[in-house]
Amino acid sequence: MEKARYSEFAMKQITIVTHSRPGLTADISEVLADNKVNIETLDAIEMADVDVVTLTVDKYDLAIQALHGAGIDAVVEDVLLLKIKDKPGALAEVSRRFRDADIHLRSLRVLGRKRGSALLAICMDRSEEAMELIKDLKVKD
Repeated sequence: MEKARYSEFAMKQITIVTHSRPGLTADISEVLADNKVNIETLDAIEMADVDVVTLTVDKYDLAIQALHGAGIDAVVEDVLLLKIKDKPGALAEVSRRFRDADIHLRSLRVLGRKRGSALLAICMDRSEEAMELIKDLKVKD
């Protein structure tokens, strides 16, 4: 996978989309544990008989190999990290700019809020263009 040029603002995430079934999270976590992969974050949601699991780990290549070996379809995606002001309308401004540029948001998560700012994890198409659209919204540390 080609490394994104905005790497100072990026991380990776693994996404699994599959038919809903009991025990999926247990299966994923056991496969990764057996392969000495540490799960850093995990979000699981069920919608209309479909499970969507999004996670971050410490060893992406090994995680993907282990999951595929266990018959679990998973993909790795680049994710933009963006710290914005934590105020009404800030998230609307980010998403409006993407909408107006016809950039598709595949996922957007608020990772945390602290001292007047919010940290977002955004997965979208046309990452380079997207980063240019929102760079002025980034909160400086």
